[in-house]
Amino acid sequence: MTIPPEYLKKKSKTIPFGYELSEIEGYFKPIPQQLEVLHKYLNLIREQKCSLREASSLIQQETNRKLSHVSLKNYIDKGPSLESRRKKTLAKKKKELAQAKKKLKEKETRLKTEQEVLKKATEKTTSKVVTEDELQTTTSSIQETLKNSKVIFHANEGPQTDFLAAGEKDVLYGGAAGGGKSYAMIIDPLRYCHKKAHRALILRRSMPELREMIDKSRELYPQAFPGAKFREVEKLWNFPSGAKVEFGFLERDADVYRYQGQAYSWIGFDEITHLPTEFSWNYLASRLRTTDPSITTYLRCTANPGGVGSHWVKKRYIEPAEHNTSFQGGDGLTRKFIPAKLADNPYLAEDGVYEQMLKSLPPIQRRQLLEGNWDVAEGAAFVEFSPQVHIITPFQIPLPWERVKGIDYGYASESCCLWGTIDINDGTLIIYRELYRKGLTGEELGGIITSMELEDPFSVSGVLDTAAWANTGTTGPTVGEALIRAGHKLRRADKNRVQGKIQIHEFLKVRENGRPKLQIFNTCPNLIRELQSIPLSKTNPEDVDTHASDHAYDALRYMIMSRPRMESPLERMRGLKREIHQPSDSTFGY
Repeated sequence: MTIPPEYLKKKSKTIPFGYELSEIEGYFKPIPQQLEVLHKYLNLIREQKCSLREASSLIQQETNRKLSHVSLKNYIDKGPSLESRRKKTLAKKKKELAQAKKKLKEKETRLKTEQEVLKKATEKTTSKVVTEDELQTTTSSIQETLKNSKVIFHANEGPQTDFLAAGEKDVLYGGAAGGGKSYAMIIDPLRYCHKKAHRALILRRSMPELREMIDKSRELYPQAFPGAKFREVEKLWNFPSGAKVEFGFLERDADVYRYQGQAYSWIGFDEITHLPTEFSWNYLASRLRTTDPSITTYLRCTANPGGVGSHWVKKRYIEPAEHNTSFQGGDGLTRKFIPAKLADNPYLAEDGVYEQMLKSLPPIQRRQLLEGNWDVAEGAAFVEFSPQVHIITPFQIPLPWERVKGIDYGYASESCCLWGTIDINDGTLIIYRELYRKGLTGEELGGIITSMELEDPFSVSGVLDTAAWANTGTTGPTVGEALIRAGHKLRRADKNRVQGKIQIHEFLKVRENGRPKLQIFNTCPNLIRELQSIPLSKTNPEDVDTHASDHAYDALRYMIMSRPRMESPLERMRGLKREIHQPSDSTFGY
């Protein structure tokens, strides 16, 4: 029988004030009305608003039960009030109950795990993947049974085990080379291959890279699931249960559309920093679903520091929280970054040969691949860019300063519009505003730009990507025509890539006055990010990597190549007068 926490254990034959004999032998049952009156007068006594004798008399009048002033004094001398003691007792009982429930739940979980592990080891119809955590929860007899079974893969202690056991929706396992990441990526989708509805997708950037992973799967999958068949043409594993594991590649963002209409319960990308932008990964996340409620959906990826997509991967997984700590992303998905080191893989670390090879790499690559350092950037195109020099705090732009804009248009990818002004004192180009958004038509882009320019004293002329004037066969206006119809004065941009990059280098140089020719408001994060991280082209060192995120870079390049110039305040006012009285050209905008 459970004793109510408010009951008082019987210690003598005397019945305490506020209590009566209960139906439970050895306990007194509280009388709430009497205890409330007692508590009230004890407080009055402590506050010196009532004497002991007065309180004794009033208590007897209100409860019809005698309580001497001596007994009242004993209550006062005991310290805490009856109410405090009652609450303390109640809290203690609740704590004991919670501990008992916790122990019971732990026993139930342990029993369930033992049953599942034993089932995996003895039955053919279930998954035979047993994690280290599951193994540790079993009894010695079950562990002995598993030791006598054939083990085809045993996860290394540390990050590899943590990755396979992670419960977060979206997990990055990354860092140093040789940490066992690829093998973990091959093994992880097997967790539900005993279920018919399970469908997994393993991705790499290119087909040659994919071949290596397919070869690894040929070693493991038939042993884990006898009867599993690989279809070479489709790059697809069929398992006896009906589950499927598919291999694919994403060489460019547009390749994600080959998975349009598909549904996967598990999606993994090996070396995700090879993706230049997060567009593909975000799109694939929308393919993550299942009809089987017993299957939990997962996103999994591995990476080494460096690569064209290192910046967005770092921002998504590494910067928001401490390593090995679960957190929630802005999209609502739970995430975790699990760092990897060469020492985590005993098969490569023991002889030291692979480590010596990594030590012989150039300094930046050595820090990335040996140490797993995410704070160094390899092959950055603009090494002279310095946040301390080129990024400034916003200020009120003087009225006479000339304003210009550069626009790079995209629909599936981001459209970027940058606004700049010319400091009439020394000709410094200052980027003071940016628009960076995807999925905009020409009309929508024109409307947003118009609304953002309401605070500018003059209409802002600019340059636009020549592709925006391309007629794609539609009967409607081109993007360029739509922007001009919205009232924007635009001309075609000079798209000379090499000269444009050279000009940006010139603008980033610090002049004799200690100031560069280009500065950026800290309210333009996308332009800052691209100038910090955009890498050089691997085929043309005079250009940037066009697979990287370069929309803000292109908008800046267009603007600088338009040769923005300074005007005196008088010239600017004359321009305003012309602007009012002269209509814009129907083709070029002015």
